[in-house]
Amino acid sequence: MRELKLTQIWIYPIKSLGGIALSHSRVMKKGLELDRRWMLVDQDGVFITQRVHTILALFKLSIEPDHLVVNYNGDTIFVPLNRRGEHAPVQVQIWDDNVTACEVDERFSIWFSERLGIICRLVQFPEENPRQIDPEYSRPGEYVSLADSFPFLIVGDASLHNLNTRLDNPISMKRFRPNLVFSGGEPFEEDTWKEFTIGESSFEGVKPSARCVLTTVDPETGNKGAEPLKTLAKFRRWNNKIYFGQNVVACNLTTISVGDKITVHSSLESNERLLALAPRT
Repeated sequence: MRELKLTQIWIYPIKSLGGIALSHSRVMKKGLELDRRWMLVDQDGVFITQRVHTILALFKLSIEPDHLVVNYNGDTIFVPLNRRGEHAPVQVQIWDDNVTACEVDERFSIWFSERLGIICRLVQFPEENPRQIDPEYSRPGEYVSLADSFPFLIVGDASLHNLNTRLDNPISMKRFRPNLVFSGGEPFEEDTWKEFTIGESSFEGVKPSARCVLTTVDPETGNKGAEPLKTLAKFRRWNNKIYFGQNVVACNLTTISVGDKITVHSSLESNERLLALAPRT
């Protein structure tokens, strides 16, 4: 009998910067604790990502008890985890959403501006500030942080292995910026997961994740290429979008750990995969 097991937990505290691997994490309404609670915005308050500024891939993060440690080319800053911005709340834009955030500290904004070569600000999205998931795919009260669309993304090791067998140069899971990675499954079976548990935590699959050009940025070098989207488009394209991984919401707020057993309680049949793209009811 197969065993599904959680093998990796990742958070990306500052949107579009480097990720941090964890051994355990608290599950929060908006996503894993600290995941995408900060973001860089331009002069107009619009979010900044690797889609345009690939250099962001080279900003590496780690966590100390009270700080995020951000390192770029040997320069380091320490961003307080629990400090609210001293400035007045500001409206910032992420995709079609306008949310209320706070600039963390002008010193950090200047530090990022100097290294990116553009004027930008580092803002924090307070935990109590709401951002509703796309109403087409959510129920009232289901919120997300500053992630693109959904609070959690899960991907199977087998899915990446299947993709890598088709690539001339294999890539790492880092390209897809998942929160949750598991072993023991079949390639792409996470597409059809509906109700499942990780340890004592309950989750619900919402829809497969449509992938963008950010996956073509090498997280180690910041260089952009054609893969993996070029290859994924040959066998993972539906409705003119390319899919890899499953978007997920949490049904209860507990703690998960690497090594936790995963149990799938309900799923779609593989030939019903396209139905997973329909709005939830």
